[in-house]
Amino acid sequence: MSAEGAELGPGSGPGPGPEPGPLCPEHGQALSWFCRSERRPVCAACAGLGGRCRGHRIRRAEERAEELRNKIVDQCERLQLQSAAITKYVADILPGKNQRAVQKEQEIFERTEEAEGILDPQESEMLNFNEKCTRSPLLTRLWATAVLGSLSGTEDIRIDERTVSPFLQLSDDRKTLTFSTKKSKTCADGPERFDHWPNALAATSFQNGLHAWMVNVQNSCAYKVGVASGHLPRKGSGSDCRLGHNAFSWVFSRYDQEFRFSHNGQHEPLGLLRGPAQLGVLLDLQARELLFYEPASGTVLYTHHGSFPGPLFPVFAVADQTISIVR
Repeated sequence: MSAEGAELGPGSGPGPGPEPGPLCPEHGQALSWFCRSERRPVCAACAGLGGRCRGHRIRRAEERAEELRNKIVDQCERLQLQSAAITKYVADILPGKNQRAVQKEQEIFERTEEAEGILDPQESEMLNFNEKCTRSPLLTRLWATAVLGSLSGTEDIRIDERTVSPFLQLSDDRKTLTFSTKKSKTCADGPERFDHWPNALAATSFQNGLHAWMVNVQNSCAYKVGVASGHLPRKGSGSDCRLGHNAFSWVFSRYDQEFRFSHNGQHEPLGLLRGPAQLGVLLDLQARELLFYEPASGTVLYTHHGSFPGPLFPVFAVADQTISIVR
């Protein structure tokens, strides 16, 4: 036995222990000693010369308990000091950091306004709203917000049933298009009808002014929404009839989780994290601008600037489930 157990001599057992508590299952005696080698409490018989812990490091149980209490107290004191340090940091440091962050945000905002020609307009060279200025993303958002907020409603758009592809079914109110994998044999062919691609044109066309409409697209994973010239060809499977693949159509499209804007065979991917439940279309023919947005949040999804040969028709295509025009 080590020096810690030197008081235990031949023929003698350890002295009296603490008040009776749990008993040794082997000897039925109180567990008044602690074997550090086995890291468990033991009785006097286990700790004696003939016991199983002979030669082990033995100490009284109350000394071991006092050692553990001291460790717990030390740890609590360290935690209290850490808590006090955190409290001081929150009280003294963070308010200063927040104030500096607010100042930095204000500085960035002012620089942005100055760069866009909004701050101190009397000194700005962009008062004439030249092309560079009007194509500013900031002013586009401001313009869209102002226009959308001033619109009391959207256009009453309805589908021209004479243009509906035989792969589409048109609702009685002429606002819902449903895709069918089987070509309808009941719809009569005519010069206005798309005979291959699942397209349809609105009955209304626009030559000037500001126009807006919304389409419910939440049920479809394959659709196109936008505008098209009346010169858009209707017959055949070529790209000249395919929306976004020719000079006569400008469309926002979705295929599965891929979103893009397409015109004249040029396809610009849009990094959307989710598909909109409704898609808004805003057409300003005087400003030569076509804008797609999400009505629920007012988020501008894409803006196209360019000349549009009039008249322009709202155009739709669907190759999965259903889309509906919303009033």
